[in-house]
Amino acid sequence: MIAETVCSAVAVAGLGIAAVTAYRKRFLAAARIAAYSLVPLGLVMTGVVEWLADTAFSPTAWAGFVVLGSAWALFATTRAVERRRGGSRATRKERKAAARSARPDAVAPTASAPSLGPASPRPASRPTSTTRGTDSADDFSDIEAILKKHGI
Repeated sequence: MIAETVCSAVAVAGLGIAAVTAYRKRFLAAARIAAYSLVPLGLVMTGVVEWLADTAFSPTAWAGFVVLGSAWALFATTRAVERRRGGSRATRKERKAAARSARPDAVAPTASAPSLGPASPRPASRPTSTTRGTDSADDFSDIEAILKKHGI
Protein backbone atom coordinates (compact mmCIF):
# COMPACT_ATOMS: atom_id res chain seq x y z
CA MET A 1 0.00 0.00 0.00
CA ILE A 2 2.75 2.41 0.86
CA ALA A 3 4.71 1.52 -2.29
CA GLU A 4 1.74 2.51 -4.47
CA THR A 5 1.43 5.82 -2.66
CA VAL A 6 5.13 6.60 -3.03
CA CYS A 7 5.17 5.65 -6.73
CA SER A 8 2.06 7.73 -7.36
CA ALA A 9 3.58 10.72 -5.55
CA VAL A 10 6.78 10.37 -7.58
CA ALA A 11 4.73 10.26 -10.79
CA VAL A 12 2.73 13.35 -9.86
CA ALA A 13 5.89 15.24 -8.87
CA GLY A 14 7.55 14.27 -12.14
CA LEU A 15 4.55 15.43 -14.15
CA GLY A 16 4.66 18.73 -12.26
CA ILE A 17 8.32 19.17 -13.15
CA ALA A 18 7.49 18.32 -16.76
CA ALA A 19 4.78 21.00 -16.76
CA VAL A 20 7.24 23.61 -15.47
CA THR A 21 9.77 22.53 -18.08
CA ALA A 22 7.16 22.82 -20.84
CA TYR A 23 6.23 26.27 -19.53
CA ARG A 24 9.87 27.25 -20.10
CA LYS A 25 9.49 26.25 -23.78
CA ARG A 26 11.68 23.14 -23.48
CA PHE A 27 9.12 20.72 -24.87
CA LEU A 28 11.47 17.89 -25.79
CA ALA A 29 12.90 17.77 -22.28
CA ALA A 30 9.40 18.08 -20.81
CA ALA A 31 8.18 15.08 -22.83
CA ARG A 32 11.15 13.04 -21.67
CA ILE A 33 10.56 14.00 -18.01
CA ALA A 34 6.89 13.07 -18.39
CA ALA A 35 7.90 9.68 -19.80
CA TYR A 36 10.21 9.03 -16.86
CA SER A 37 7.58 10.08 -14.36
CA LEU A 38 4.91 7.81 -15.88
CA VAL A 39 7.05 4.68 -15.41
CA PRO A 40 6.46 4.29 -11.64
CA LEU A 41 2.75 4.89 -12.11
CA GLY A 42 2.62 2.30 -14.87
CA LEU A 43 4.50 -0.20 -12.72
CA VAL A 44 2.05 0.33 -9.87
CA MET A 45 -0.94 0.05 -12.19
CA THR A 46 0.32 -3.15 -13.82
CA GLY A 47 0.87 -4.73 -10.44
CA VAL A 48 4.61 -5.17 -10.75
CA VAL A 49 5.09 -3.49 -7.39
CA GLU A 50 2.97 -6.12 -5.70
CA TRP A 51 3.47 -8.80 -8.33
CA LEU A 52 2.96 -11.73 -5.98
CA ALA A 53 -0.11 -10.33 -4.30
CA ASP A 54 -2.07 -9.24 -7.37
CA THR A 55 -1.01 -10.76 -10.70
CA ALA A 56 -4.42 -11.21 -12.27
CA PHE A 57 -5.21 -9.27 -15.44
CA SER A 58 -7.53 -6.58 -14.30
CA PRO A 59 -8.68 -3.39 -16.03
CA THR A 60 -6.27 -1.49 -13.80
CA ALA A 61 -3.39 -3.68 -14.98
CA TRP A 62 -4.35 -3.15 -18.62
CA ALA A 63 -4.55 0.59 -18.01
CA GLY A 64 -1.06 0.32 -16.52
CA PHE A 65 0.16 -1.39 -19.68
CA VAL A 66 -1.36 1.44 -21.68
CA VAL A 67 0.48 3.98 -19.50
CA LEU A 68 3.76 2.05 -19.94
CA GLY A 69 3.16 1.94 -23.69
CA SER A 70 2.57 5.69 -23.79
CA ALA A 71 5.77 6.23 -21.78
CA TRP A 72 7.68 4.06 -24.27
CA ALA A 73 6.12 5.99 -27.18
CA LEU A 74 7.23 9.28 -25.61
CA PHE A 75 10.77 7.92 -25.19
CA ALA A 76 10.88 6.75 -28.80
CA THR A 77 9.43 10.00 -30.14
CA THR A 78 11.82 12.22 -28.21
CA ARG A 79 14.82 10.13 -29.30
CA ALA A 80 13.69 10.33 -32.94
CA VAL A 81 13.25 14.10 -32.73
CA GLU A 82 16.64 14.48 -31.07
CA ARG A 83 18.35 12.44 -33.79
CA ARG A 84 16.59 14.36 -36.53
CA ARG A 85 17.73 17.69 -35.04
CA GLY A 86 21.33 16.60 -34.99
CA GLY A 87 21.36 15.16 -31.52
CA SER A 88 24.01 17.40 -30.04
CA ARG A 89 23.91 17.54 -26.28
CA ALA A 90 25.17 21.09 -26.20
CA THR A 91 24.24 23.35 -23.35
CA ARG A 92 22.04 26.36 -23.83
CA LYS A 93 25.09 28.68 -23.64
CA GLU A 94 26.88 26.70 -26.35
CA ARG A 95 23.81 26.83 -28.63
CA LYS A 96 23.47 30.60 -28.11
CA ALA A 97 27.17 31.14 -28.83
CA ALA A 98 26.88 29.06 -32.00
CA ALA A 99 23.83 31.04 -33.09
CA ARG A 100 25.66 34.32 -32.49
CA SER A 101 28.69 33.22 -34.47
CA ALA A 102 26.50 32.02 -37.34
CA ARG A 103 24.98 35.47 -37.83
CA PRO A 104 26.40 37.47 -40.72
CA ASP A 105 28.31 40.66 -40.05
CA ALA A 106 26.32 43.85 -39.82
CA VAL A 107 26.50 45.15 -43.38
CA ALA A 108 23.83 47.07 -45.21
CA PRO A 109 22.23 44.94 -47.93
CA THR A 110 23.05 47.46 -50.67
CA ALA A 111 26.48 48.43 -49.41
CA SER A 112 29.15 48.93 -52.03
CA ALA A 113 32.69 50.20 -52.14
CA PRO A 114 33.00 53.69 -50.63
CA SER A 115 33.09 56.50 -53.14
CA LEU A 116 35.87 58.80 -52.02
CA GLY A 117 36.37 60.35 -55.37
CA PRO A 118 39.05 59.53 -57.91
CA ALA A 119 41.88 57.44 -56.60
CA SER A 120 45.14 59.29 -56.15
CA PRO A 121 48.21 57.63 -57.65
CA ARG A 122 50.40 56.19 -54.91
CA PRO A 123 53.97 55.13 -55.24
CA ALA A 124 54.49 51.41 -55.71
CA SER A 125 57.10 51.14 -52.95
CA ARG A 126 56.40 51.57 -49.25
CA PRO A 127 57.68 54.79 -47.68
CA THR A 128 60.71 54.59 -45.48
CA SER A 129 60.51 55.22 -41.75
CA THR A 130 61.73 58.82 -42.16
CA THR A 131 58.68 59.85 -44.22
CA ARG A 132 56.24 57.91 -42.12
CA GLY A 133 55.14 60.91 -40.03
CA THR A 134 53.66 62.76 -43.00
CA ASP A 135 51.81 59.68 -44.33
CA SER A 136 50.12 59.04 -40.99
CA ALA A 137 48.67 62.57 -41.13
CA ASP A 138 47.32 61.78 -44.61
CA ASP A 139 45.85 58.55 -43.32
CA PHE A 140 44.01 60.39 -40.56
CA SER A 141 42.65 62.93 -43.03
CA ASP A 142 41.28 60.05 -45.12
CA ILE A 143 39.65 58.58 -42.05
CA GLU A 144 38.21 61.97 -41.09
CA ALA A 145 36.77 62.37 -44.60
CA ILE A 146 35.09 58.96 -44.37
CA LEU A 147 33.66 59.73 -40.94
CA LYS A 148 32.36 63.12 -42.06
CA LYS A 149 30.77 61.52 -45.12
CA HIS A 150 28.82 59.13 -42.93
CA GLY A 151 27.89 61.83 -40.42
CA ILE A 152 29.99 60.49 -37.57
